[in-house]
Amino acid sequence: MVSTTLLISIVLGYFAVLFIIAQFTSKQSDSETFFTAKRQSPWILVAIGMIGATLSGVTFISIPGVVGAEGYNQGFSYMQMVFGYLVGYFIIATVLMPLYYKYNLTSIYTYLGQRFGVVSHKSGAAFFLLSRIIGASFRLYLVTLVFQTILGDEILIPFWIITLVTIVLIWVYTFRGGIKTIVWTDMLQTFSMLLAVILTIVIICSQLNMGIGDIPSKINNAGLGQWFFTDNGWSDPNNFFKQFISGALIALVMTGLDQDMMQKNLTCKSIKEAQMNMGLFSIVLVFAKLMFLVLGALLYIYSYEKGIAIPEKTDQLYPILAIQHLGPVVAISFVIGIIAAAYSSADSALTALTTSFCIDFLDFEKKERTEEEKKKLRLMVHFGFSIVIFLVIIRFNALNNGAVINGLFKASTYTYGPILGLFAFGIFNKLEIRDKWVWGVCLLAPVLSYVIDINAETWFNGFSFGYLILALNGFLTFIGLWLLSIGLNKNK
Repeated sequence: MVSTTLLISIVLGYFAVLFIIAQFTSKQSDSETFFTAKRQSPWILVAIGMIGATLSGVTFISIPGVVGAEGYNQGFSYMQMVFGYLVGYFIIATVLMPLYYKYNLTSIYTYLGQRFGVVSHKSGAAFFLLSRIIGASFRLYLVTLVFQTILGDEILIPFWIITLVTIVLIWVYTFRGGIKTIVWTDMLQTFSMLLAVILTIVIICSQLNMGIGDIPSKINNAGLGQWFFTDNGWSDPNNFFKQFISGALIALVMTGLDQDMMQKNLTCKSIKEAQMNMGLFSIVLVFAKLMFLVLGALLYIYSYEKGIAIPEKTDQLYPILAIQHLGPVVAISFVIGIIAAAYSSADSALTALTTSFCIDFLDFEKKERTEEEKKKLRLMVHFGFSIVIFLVIIRFNALNNGAVINGLFKASTYTYGPILGLFAFGIFNKLEIRDKWVWGVCLLAPVLSYVIDINAETWFNGFSFGYLILALNGFLTFIGLWLLSIGLNKNK
């Protein structure tokens, strides 16, 4: 068990390192530094940092628990979705990123304004703000729960205080340097998370008297090694085709159409370097996800062999074993990893939310303002979103009754769907639309998707959409936009 004093020391020490990085990267910073890092980021650095931002606390805690979750063996089924990610990343590198660099975008939703008009621009940006607030809050909520388990229950610190301190620490090291600071701190956070996983795997192997080379056979013998699920048809939530297609769509929208992730890519010097970054990121991410699943399988095997009860909420499996059973090295590395997970998703999300609001709603790139005026407004927005995330996390704590990872992705499928439809319609045809009605389409598509989703098993003979609801949502948005184009494009 990690002592309270040691835990606080680790948190303060880790934050001190982040603060030093922030001081170094925010020297002579201005709004351009905050939003784009003046497009001078080394592409390898961006790739490494994106891995940490993509993994986040959801991967760090929930993915290991997924291996044996929900009362039946899921094994390595998550890799089906990861392979789908590669298709999404390829589309991002070859279709979306050249578009963003062609228009020299700071906020990617500016493209929608240039393609359709003001309402489309604001609608896309608004759905991103909603999506990212939900996603960042879910991720930070998960990590805050772990902090409370480790620290709060011991010395009776209320959940809201732990949440507030976490957000304040993030705000302090991001409010000046913005994305330039994030690119560097995300690299540190990536290494911290991966190191924690590697050390945990090594020590579990040591305690079970097995070598690293014995891991594959051990997992297979435990019945946890299945990768591909094709036998039970489309009604199976782990069906290969559903998982693969869903993975491609999730990668496309939660990376390629997400200001948070794309803002890092847009700090590279050129489209060529940005594409190299995406290629390296894609390859390393596959191995990182696989490593987390290997860890998950070993956690279950360790629990079985040591007679440790599997917690009802499998998100708690890794924290419980790391803190209570696997010794001080794993406990300390886990705490550092979970801190990294908390900051890697929340800090970049806070910066992206600030960037999108300033560019998309306050028109930083159009209205004439002095640098001092921009700085004042930017700080107000940055602080405002910090408060919003804090309040949403507190609300989640009052309402949560399910696995965090499912809640995160389920919410994202509804809020990212209209963004997917808008970009797809804009890229794949040249039709003009009645821009003033776009907001109605973007609201109606998620509602119709929800109605279809909850009735799908009855209407479609047991079929459930799962994450494929994202495709339906985007398709309905696309159809709605096409209806808004009727009568405007007779010569096109």
